[in-house]
Amino acid sequence: MTPKPVSDLAQRLENGLFAVTAEVTLPDSIEKNALVERAQMLEPYCDAINITDSTGAVPHFSNIAAASILIENDIEPIIQFSCRDRNRIAVQADVIGAHAMGVRNIFCVTGDGVQTGDHPEAKPVFDLDSVTLLTTINHLKTTGKFLSGRELDAKPNLYLGAAVNPFVPPFEERALRLLKKHKAGASFFQTQYCFDIERFKSFLDRLLGLTKGAPPPLLVGVGPLRSARFARWLRENVPGVAVPDHVIEKIEKYPRNEQQKAGVEACIEIVDAVKTLTGVAGIHVMAYNWEASVSEIVEATGLSKPERDK
Repeated sequence: MTPKPVSDLAQRLENGLFAVTAEVTLPDSIEKNALVERAQMLEPYCDAINITDSTGAVPHFSNIAAASILIENDIEPIIQFSCRDRNRIAVQADVIGAHAMGVRNIFCVTGDGVQTGDHPEAKPVFDLDSVTLLTTINHLKTTGKFLSGRELDAKPNLYLGAAVNPFVPPFEERALRLLKKHKAGASFFQTQYCFDIERFKSFLDRLLGLTKGAPPPLLVGVGPLRSARFARWLRENVPGVAVPDHVIEKIEKYPRNEQQKAGVEACIEIVDAVKTLTGVAGIHVMAYNWEASVSEIVEATGLSKPERDK
């Protein structure tokens, strides 16, 4: 008997179907409706929705609580786990707790340093990094045991993902880094924002060569830029984001009140350029505090749910 796929996202990617995921902006709110309303804007266009883990070292709505709320509303989450705020004890406890709530997709990242956020005096943990985090969760998944050797009552059924950033040096090492994470347990990957298509193609060529044309599922990170000013802020303040000058200059040619539209159009052009590349399994849309733009991007690129399943 063929085992049932871990999640809808896993089933889609394992069947070679193009996937669309997006990141919901977690609210600074004590009310769950603030989250639900944002997620429901994304759900009609996405196969799963990413929930971040105090990204940028700034506290927001709890990622585990957010995942549980999405599941209550029939929305499949991809929950991010960061190493900044949890040691291996907390990681293992949170993984089995999240699994009990119905979480099946876990995305493993090292996490931004506290100096990038609004609590620079906080004490970072970093007991693990992204690779050892993957190894730890994969150990729970494959053995049904904690790292200490104590047994769980059953093996958690999980689909693990990890990040890859082809857009910052050392460029020649990025494909190898992906494969290291794949060996550690990652089954799918999402890239950092892609604004440099040629750089992405070089990375993809290397990855295809290393995997003999059969890489693990790779979702290209894309996102609209609200303005040239926002693009510069993103480049200067968000670790790992590379926005080339020519992208900023293209948006800057427009009057301020038209730059938002130009940013969406630029994102659509990037999606159109990467969606048919061999080795691309989908896109991951990051539209910070701008969930309404996701529908326009998905529809304009012919990636609505009915169209991409034809």
